[in-house]
Parts: sequence; C-alpha cells; structure tokens
Amino acid sequence: MRIQSLGVIDDAVVALSPGFTAVTGETGAGKTMVVTSLGLLLGGRADAALVRIGHKAAVVEGRIVIADRGTVADRVREAGADIDEGTLLISRTISAEGRSRAHVGGRSVPVGLLGELADELVAVHGQTDQQGLLKPARQRQALDRYAGDAVAAPLEAYAGAYRRLRAVTAELTELTTRARERAQEADMLRFGLEEIAAAEPRPGEDAELAAESQRLGHAEALASAASLAHAALAGDPEDPEGVDAATLIAGAHRAVEAVRAHDPALATLADRLGEIGILAADVAGELAGYADNLDADPRRLAAVEERRAALAQLTRKYGADIASVLSWAETSAARLGELEGDDDRIGELTAERDALRAELGARAQELTEARNAAAKRFADAVTGELGELAMPHARVTFAIRQTEVADPQEGIEVEGRAVAYGPHGADEVELLLAPHPGAPPRPIAKGASGGELSRVMLAVEVVFAGSDPVPTYLFDEVDAGVGGKAAVEVGRRLAKLAESAQVVVVTHLPQVAAFADRHLVVEKTHDGSVTRSGVQVMEGEDRVRELSRMLAGQEDSQLARAHAEELLETARAAAHTTRRPRD
Repeated sequence: MRIQSLGVIDDAVVALSPGFTAVTGETGAGKTMVVTSLGLLLGGRADAALVRIGHKAAVVEGRIVIADRGTVADRVREAGADIDEGTLLISRTISAEGRSRAHVGGRSVPVGLLGELADELVAVHGQTDQQGLLKPARQRQALDRYAGDAVAAPLEAYAGAYRRLRAVTAELTELTTRARERAQEADMLRFGLEEIAAAEPRPGEDAELAAESQRLGHAEALASAASLAHAALAGDPEDPEGVDAATLIAGAHRAVEAVRAHDPALATLADRLGEIGILAADVAGELAGYADNLDADPRRLAAVEERRAALAQLTRKYGADIASVLSWAETSAARLGELEGDDDRIGELTAERDALRAELGARAQELTEARNAAAKRFADAVTGELGELAMPHARVTFAIRQTEVADPQEGIEVEGRAVAYGPHGADEVELLLAPHPGAPPRPIAKGASGGELSRVMLAVEVVFAGSDPVPTYLFDEVDAGVGGKAAVEVGRRLAKLAESAQVVVVTHLPQVAAFADRHLVVEKTHDGSVTRSGVQVMEGEDRVRELSRMLAGQEDSQLARAHAEELLETARAAAHTTRRPRD
C-alpha cells in the first residue's frame, strides 16, 4: 500500500510479506492509520477528518494479488476493470470536503464494489470486533458461518417461508382489523349501485334531455319563427300578392340565364343563382316540415323535466355528468366484488398462515439439529486452539435453546412446544466459556477477561481459517490485555495461521512481534511544524532494538536486548519446528 496525506502519515509505503507481518510503533505514531488505510481500500466509510491538515485529499493505493479465476476476478471483470498479471490495483481518494472516489483496475467504480471484494479478500478484526463477539447474534452468525452448507441450506428454506408468513400475516391483519370499515364501504357502494340501477341512465341521456327541454320550453317561439321564415322564402298562401325570396331569385336567374351565352363570366353567375334557388326551396320545405312536427305538448315537457331531475340527483352524488356516473358504477362494482370476496380471502390466508407456521416449525427443527451438530465440532476446535494459547484448561461450549411462549399464536411449534422465532430460526445461540476446571460455563460477556476474550477470538479465527479461509487476516491490537506466556502463545498461534494465509497484526506486544516474518515500524519525526510518519522494515540489529524498546522502553538496555534476542530465537525455533519458510 501507498498512503498519502492520511492522518499523521504524510507519505509512506507499506510492503506486507506473504506470511506474518507485525506493525509496531510508539503510541500516536500512526499504526492505526495503516489499519484505516486498508479499511478504506476495502470500502470503509470515508471521513474528511482523516485528510491531513493542509492537504486537499488523502490517497490510499494498494496492489493485491488475486487468483485469475474466481469470485473476485469475475466481479472485477464485470465492473470493466483490468487484472494485471494476477494483481489488482485499487485506490481510494478522500477530499478535504468529504467526497470519496474509488478505482479498481484503472476503472472508476462505486465504493460498494470495494466492500463486495473485501468479503472475499480480507478478514479485519479489531477490538470492536471483540465487543461484537459478545453479542449472541454475532455468536450465532459465527456458528452458522462455521457450519457452512449444513446450516445455509435449511436456513435459506426457512427464510423464504418466514418472509412469506410475514406477508400473509400482514395482509390477514389488514383484512381483519379493517372489517368494520370494509363493511361500511360495501354498504355505501351497494346503495349507490342500486340507486343508479333503478334510474337506468343511458350514456349521453342528460345532454339529449337538456336539448329537448330547451325545444319544448320554447315551442311557440320556434314555430312562429319557422312560419315567418317559410313565408319569406316561399310566400304566404293568405297573401297572393306578396313577394317572396324564391320568386325574386327565380326572376334573377331567368334574366341572367337569357344572356349567359354572350359572356362566360355571367354564365357562372347564372349557375350560382340556380343553386341558390334550389337551396332556398329546400330550406323552405324543411321549415314547413319543422313547424308541422314541432311538439308543444306540456305533458312531454313535464316528463322531460322530471327525468332530468332524477339524473341530476345522480350527478350530484356520483359524477359531473352521466358518463362519469356510469364510470363510477363500473369501478364501484369491481371494488364491491373485492370487498364481498374478502371473507373468502381471509379463509384462504388463514389456511396458508397455518400451513406456513407448520412448515416453519419443521424448518426450525432442521436448523436446530444442524447447529447442534456444528456447535460440538466448533466448540471442540476452539477449545483445542485455546490450549495452544496458554489456556490449557479452558473449555468452550455452545448453549442452543428456544424460548417458550404462552400464546401459541405468538410462536411456532417445535417438538410439541410453542417457541419464539425470528428471521434466523427459533434458536438462541450463546458462546460459553469455562476458563478453568470447576468453573461453570458462563457467557463470554460475563466469564471472560479482556485477555481471555482476545484469545477466544483469535482461536475462533484460526478455526475459521481451516473451514472458511480468506487470503488475508488483519488484527488490530486484538492482543490487548494479554501478556507474559500467553502473549508468546498468541504470537506462536498467529505464526501458525500465517502458514496458510497472509496475517497482518498491529501490536504493542514484543512477544507477538517476534514471531513475524516481517516487522514494520511506524516512526514519527517532528521538525517543529510538520509531523510525518514513515514505515520502516526492521531487520537484524534494528529489529532487536525495536523489540527492546517495546520490552523496556529503552532501546539500549542490555537486559532488554538479551530478552529481545531470546524472543527472536524462540520464534526461529518454532518456525524451524513447523518448517515454515521465513523471509
């Protein structure tokens, strides 16, 4: 990794060995920034406060060796990034304003992709992870992770049934709790539909009746106007001497027609006068028919107004016009069908809910059996590791139990008992520790000291390394509270873990650092205005001096140097015994 402008680190390159790398340094020198840098490369949360004061941005770049085929390579290629001869370049930039950018294989990618890759590449453990291990939910997750497919398969089936049960229960609750509201809505719709059906409105009937009402209400005026217009066009039979429009137009047509042969323009006018005469005769005939057919029956007018009043009552309630009323009726009929079918739906949902609860009970029992089988193996393996970590008499066990509920409807039936359940089954999983013979097993949150908890977590990770390995493990001061012989055994066990994976440990313990294949020291210098941190590889005499400082706080103490050399010799002997290659 190359780290620039991050916290107290101005510009540093961190080269991690294939085996066990220890990172040490004075308090405040920037060891945690190494861990933070790796966290940023793995999609950790960006914080503008991490940017070194006076700089525009912090940059972390990393080169990671990956397999050319596998989940990581496939996901990288899906993102359009390149893999350079088995290595992957990742960078993360954080601006002083808090903006964050990520690049993988030369391609800009969402930060979320880094998190996806992290799950396959690195397991990060710090003191916060120790506190997380105290929670039963995390302990259950650890057990399920160790069990692998034996738990994963029944858990997936259980989770599917659980989600469906939640959906069915929610719908059933909605239907039953709103029964009164639904009944009231159904009554209202039913009344409206009956009222509309009784009136039997036709599409457009309201407009037709409005027009007829206008005609009937003004029948006398309309008849008089039609008669006068007819007389003007065709003449009044009672006034033979009168002059009408038809006669005048006919005379004009005859006058022009007689001379049309002498001028084509006048011929056109003659044709138009002929057309006007025909049109006037047609209009006169229609006016006569209109006047004869006009109905002035007051009883018909009363019937029309009565029908319009009935339709107006519908439009006041159900729509602006009859078309809207009919549309409301169609929609409401469909809704009423839904409401009237709710009772059937409630019956269907109730039957499905009961079937799902029975299925969940069976699935939960499968989960319990799978977890119990895995818990015995997991606990025995962790107990064996604790023996190697200076806790030879400690024993780890799992308590897997269910909580019975008084109301059977609040739980599911497992082996004839109604028990509480959740998205992960009905089991409550708790990790117990008996630190010495005669001590009762107690939850590790209550029965483990800080040092014991550190070793329990390390033992868990060593067991995981054999069952669900990742290429790299990062431990950030997880050896807090450990000292003396226990610290030596922690170092020895980390070295053993490094035989099958890359292990990076930030530590204050010389007993742990002595077992490292590569020892990095974060050094801080001060020039009066700017603090810089560099990362140095400690070898030979330099490494002895650093271990002496860690042991006694005095780099040149002869006793501390002798102890440091003894620690290194112990580590070399352990490496030789296990035939682990060192570089």
